Amino acid sequence: MSFRLAAYAVCIEDGRVLLARYVSPMGGSNWTLPGGRVEHAEDPFDAVIREVAEETGCDAVVERLLGVDSRVIPAAVARAGIEHQNVGIFYRVRITGGQLRPEPNGEIAESMWTPFADVACLRRSSLVDIGLALAQTLPANGHVAPVPVGGLVQH
Repeated sequence: MSFRLAAYAVCIEDGRVLLARYVSPMGGSNWTLPGGRVEHAEDPFDAVIREVAEETGCDAVVERLLGVDSRVIPAAVARAGIEHQNVGIFYRVRITGGQLRPEPNGEIAESMWTPFADVACLRRSSLVDIGLALAQTLPANGHVAPVPVGGLVQH
């Protein structure tokens, strides 16, 4: 089994959420939240700000911790073909500057502010639904029920 610790930004403004379109090196794409791997010895709080800047071109500040999600992705659908556990730390983040642009030499082709009503129509990572559920419900224990994967919602 592989393991990844990641930090994700839930940026909400005027009934919209900031999404990033991930393009796989093997083809295909889906929408996700800005964020990614926490590097060795890096604080997840710092990682989410770094990831927002790298992937979107925007400056950000963390407003609050929303929660933590842990999921195991079966080998049959995991990128590397082996079972994979992803532990994601979700933060409510506010954009303070910069301009949206593709990730230079990266896998994020574009970022856009998406109205909440439009999210359900997008092919997206389950991380989007988890982050929005955490932001909308603010559970005291920082945990939401697992998001079903299928149809437009992918691992």
